[in-house]
Amino acid sequence: MTKEKTALLFVTGRGLGGDAVIAYNLIKLLTNNGIRCEIALDESAPGLLFKKKGLDWHKVSIPQAGGHAASKSAVAKAGVKTLKAVKRAKKIIQDLNVDLVLGVIGGGAVIGCMAAKRAKVPSVGVLSTPLDTKVCRKLTNNIIFPENPLFGEEELPDNLHKSFFPMDTKIMEGNKDNALKLIKQHCDDLKKVDDNIIEFDENKKTILFSSGSTLFEKTAQAIDEFSKYSQDYNLILIGSPLKDEFNKYIDQTKVINLGYIDWIADLYDLADLAILTDDGIMLQEALICNIPIVILKRVKYGRYHNMATVFDGACLEADLDDLSDKIELISSEYDSFKSKTYNYSEEILQSNEIILNLINESFK
Repeated sequence: MTKEKTALLFVTGRGLGGDAVIAYNLIKLLTNNGIRCEIALDESAPGLLFKKKGLDWHKVSIPQAGGHAASKSAVAKAGVKTLKAVKRAKKIIQDLNVDLVLGVIGGGAVIGCMAAKRAKVPSVGVLSTPLDTKVCRKLTNNIIFPENPLFGEEELPDNLHKSFFPMDTKIMEGNKDNALKLIKQHCDDLKKVDDNIIEFDENKKTILFSSGSTLFEKTAQAIDEFSKYSQDYNLILIGSPLKDEFNKYIDQTKVINLGYIDWIADLYDLADLAILTDDGIMLQEALICNIPIVILKRVKYGRYHNMATVFDGACLEADLDDLSDKIELISSEYDSFKSKTYNYSEEILQSNEIILNLINESFK
């Protein structure tokens, strides 16, 4: 009887944001193709996304240097912890007797690929940041995503392979009626306390503002500024504030603030336009759901990835001072921007096959 192939994914982050979604999409892709998956998260990670999906994980140490925003001091501090973390990760790889390790972004990629090398098990790095790329390109085969600084290069070393994010195609099967029901219930509940709370207007177009599962300050500022400029749209904000003080920007007489939600597919089916950050899986999810995007620049620690160039014609870049102009420009040429999303949707959906082929070729 042929042994079932097993992959172990070392996943950076807290197990609830974009990195976790990428990892979950990889797990679903591999599982659907007969590959059993194990997960390793940092011992401090709550792992809410995996818990919701009914998935367990192994606790390891995954030091983080700050991703794209890593400073020299943060890298040095993470480096001190790395050797001990790699030793612990190596033991888990050996105990589980896995056939392949996937190191998923940032610290997960670095720890996973280094430990796999020491355990003499093949690995694939899934890379976005300069630091994980610098380390993992010396160790193994790697997939690089659009945020990676090398993604725009025409020629790459043989062990670096370009791809868009792995996608769970169910994200395209959202139900806007369910989104409407949940939004209206949310507004009704708030109006019991404050009658001035805004209600959803089905006669208006809907704009989604998000910086991912976590709400960053600039996104909160953006929806606040635009809500003062125009009341012609339903303005929906999602994400749990990185700091409680960001709530000062949210005027719920003008903005529908949903906080952290787990029904994003339904919201994509409802939204006409999205204001997103210059990175992350939401950008590509919105595109395969055929939603034009205004990319708010430098939201997360000042970093910038030039995604509007990668997805030219379906996105526009903006800062706070010209956000309103860019929203109105897309609104005035909406059909043109929306038509471009279909081209990118096809390309993004091909990423699953590209990733699966590389992983299958990497098994021992």
